[in-house]
Amino acid sequence: MNRLQPVHWNLRDRQLTVAGRPLVMGILNVTPDSFSHGGRHADVEDAIRAAIHMQNDGADIIDLGGESTRPYSDPVSTQDELRRVVPVLEGLQGRLKVPISIDTSKAVVAEKAIELGAEIINDVTGLEGDTSMPSLAAQSGVGVCVMHMQGNPQTMQDSPRYEDVVQNIEQYLIERRDFCVQAGIAQDRICLDPGIGFGKTHEHNLQLIRATRRFCELGSPILIGHSRKGFIAKLIGDPQADRTAGTLGVSLAVAAHGAHVIRVHDVKATRDALTLFEASGGLKELADEVDAD
Repeated sequence: MNRLQPVHWNLRDRQLTVAGRPLVMGILNVTPDSFSHGGRHADVEDAIRAAIHMQNDGADIIDLGGESTRPYSDPVSTQDELRRVVPVLEGLQGRLKVPISIDTSKAVVAEKAIELGAEIINDVTGLEGDTSMPSLAAQSGVGVCVMHMQGNPQTMQDSPRYEDVVQNIEQYLIERRDFCVQAGIAQDRICLDPGIGFGKTHEHNLQLIRATRRFCELGSPILIGHSRKGFIAKLIGDPQADRTAGTLGVSLAVAAHGAHVIRVHDVKATRDALTLFEASGGLKELADEVDAD
C-alpha cells in the first residue's frame, strides 16, 4: 500500500481518506487513572468541551476511552466503564462532525457506544478479549482498529520478549486481520496497530516505529499510538520531563515512514507540526518512492 496514493478506511456512516499527511486521532480519556492525564476529563462537561476543542484544533477522529490500559492498571467493571463513557457520548450527539472511536475491549460497551453514534471500535486486545466483539463489529458495520498487545495491562511490561519483534507482530496483525475478515468484517473497515508500549521494551518500540513502512505494506491503514509513552522519557533521559516535544518528533518520523493514523493527546501541536512538515517537503521521500514505482 503506497502512502501517498489515497488510502480509504470505511466506517459505519462514512469513508475516511488518507492522502498526504496522516489523520490525527485525538485521545479523550474519561478515566481517573490514565497515565498521561488521568482525571482531567472525568467530569462529563469537561470531557464534552475537550472533544469539541480537539475537533476545532483539527482532530480527524476522537477516541473516547473509559478504562485505563496503562501498565499495571486495574481492570474496571462494565458498569463503571459505561458510567464514564455514556454521558459523554450522549452529550456529543449532534455536536461533532468527525467520527467517534470507542476505545474498549468489552462488546457491551462498544454496542452502547455504537447506538450513541460511535463509528469505530478501537480494541487493544485485537478483538480477542471478548468473544462477542467480532460479530458485533461485523453486524454493525463500524470500522475497527486491531492492536497487538503481549499479555495484558497487568503483565505486559514484565520482561516482554520476542524472537523478532517486527516479524512477530507483523504476523500477528496479518492473522488477526484475516480472522476478522472470516468473521464477516470487511477488510476495508480494518485498521492495524502494532501497539507501541503494550508489552514492548523501549528498544522494541523503536524497532516497530522504524518498521512503520513495512507494516504499511500489509494492505490496511496503519495506526501508531506513541503519544507521551515511557520510551520517550527514556530517550530524553528524564522521566519527569514534558513529553510533548518528544511525541511530536516521533509523529513526524512515523508520518515520513508512511503511517496513516497518529493517535495523540496534543492535537493542535501535532496538526500544526504535520502541516509544516508536509509543506516543507518532509514527505518528499515518500513522494520520490511513488515516482520510482
